[in-house]
Amino acid sequence: MTGKKQRLIVGCGYLGKPLAERLHHAGDKVWATTRSEETARDFAAQGWNPLVADVTQVESLKQLPEVDEAIFCVGFDSSSGGDRHSVYADSLSHTLENLPQSCKRFVLISTTGVYGDAGGEEVDEETPCQPMRPGGQAFLEAENRLRQHPHWGKRGTILRLAGIYGPGRIPRASDIQAGKPIPAPAQGSLNLIHVEDACQAVERAWEADAVSPVYIVADGHPVARREYYREVARLLNAPEPTFEAPPADSPAAQRAGADRRMNAERIVRELGFRPKFPSYREGLAAIIGGNNS
Repeated sequence: MTGKKQRLIVGCGYLGKPLAERLHHAGDKVWATTRSEETARDFAAQGWNPLVADVTQVESLKQLPEVDEAIFCVGFDSSSGGDRHSVYADSLSHTLENLPQSCKRFVLISTTGVYGDAGGEEVDEETPCQPMRPGGQAFLEAENRLRQHPHWGKRGTILRLAGIYGPGRIPRASDIQAGKPIPAPAQGSLNLIHVEDACQAVERAWEADAVSPVYIVADGHPVARREYYREVARLLNAPEPTFEAPPADSPAAQRAGADRRMNAERIVRELGFRPKFPSYREGLAAIIGGNNS
């Protein structure tokens, strides 16, 4: 899909690293930001071009390279001392301020958390956004800043990712193995996307001749929370999962209170997106079975 291009990954973490691997393997020149000198050395050893930068500090982004496409996929590090608004919204503004205008397409990784609660109903790109949590509110502010930007708003695409999972990231797996109750109600839907398929969505958004301003990125198969954790337990040969009510003011309670079913038909229809892992069953089996090829 990709050719010999220059690609910039701002925030090269759980999504950015496998994306960088794919792009480098395809022959692209990959630039990747990190706050850590040690991580930068690891990136260089992979054949990528590291940029040591703190995206919350506009001065550290003054030397962004000229590239064909770029992605902003910065994650929130609670140990950094920053808040979600500065990490997601302000850092995006810093990036857009310093990104060379040679860049033809810019992708912002956002979240389906911008929607809030839908009472179990289906949600698509036209559903009004009413985020309940600080993260969703900060992402929505970032989306608005991109859309309203006089230059990058026309070249930007927003990908609202469902819950991203993959190798090393199966929520509650250790609790299930230990037989601990899961602090969430058994009811409600989970919307998921495997990290490899999230990478595919980014590449398709970069490569398409025409794109919509926003896409939901999910595997298209919402699953009842109870059934998802039952499958994790089955694959781990662990006890049947049990559930308990989380503290009312906890992040777990807030997540559980936002029940929605994501409709991802637009990215399938417009960009030809076809998940390698079409549901949680295939994705979990590949990860827990040790076969993620």
